[in-house]
Amino acid sequence: MSKLKLATVWLDGCSGCHMSFLDMDERLLELAEYVDLVYSPIVDAKQYPDSVDIALVEGAVASVDDEKKIKKIREHTSMLVAMGDCAITGNVPSMRNPIGPQAILDRAYIQNASLQQQIPCVVVPKLLNIVRPIHEFVKVDVFLPGCPPSADTFHTALIALINGGPLDISALTRFGA
Repeated sequence: MSKLKLATVWLDGCSGCHMSFLDMDERLLELAEYVDLVYSPIVDAKQYPDSVDIALVEGAVASVDDEKKIKKIREHTSMLVAMGDCAITGNVPSMRNPIGPQAILDRAYIQNASLQQQIPCVVVPKLLNIVRPIHEFVKVDVFLPGCPPSADTFHTALIALINGGPLDISALTRFGA
């Protein structure tokens, strides 16, 4: 059996899902027998590959850049997994929705700055008016709930996806997803 191509993506979130993914520890070596990690914030790849079998996407869509990225990921991915509550519901990043992006930028870069009070226009991407979960932009195949999902949840889900079988939600909830 040839190895599947696995990607992990970080949109607007805290990286907790990636930390939990890494908490699989030695089980990552087991997974490496079945998958090649072709794109991730934890590898050096800069461009999303043309063909990915499984993509684990963390975080909500909060900026124009996030929106472009999730659409490209969906276009080039067979199985898209929303990993964690931010990807599924918007969770913590969406707490800015009642305030709005301009008020957030003003607070961060004008009111709280003592030098060079200006909103960056090059490094910080244009924020969307509201933060939304990824399924509001693209089709999601699998939802892995949790803040973050546990390492056991990741392992169980990935093994099921690698084997081409259905995801047993009861198995995931045993691990506190």
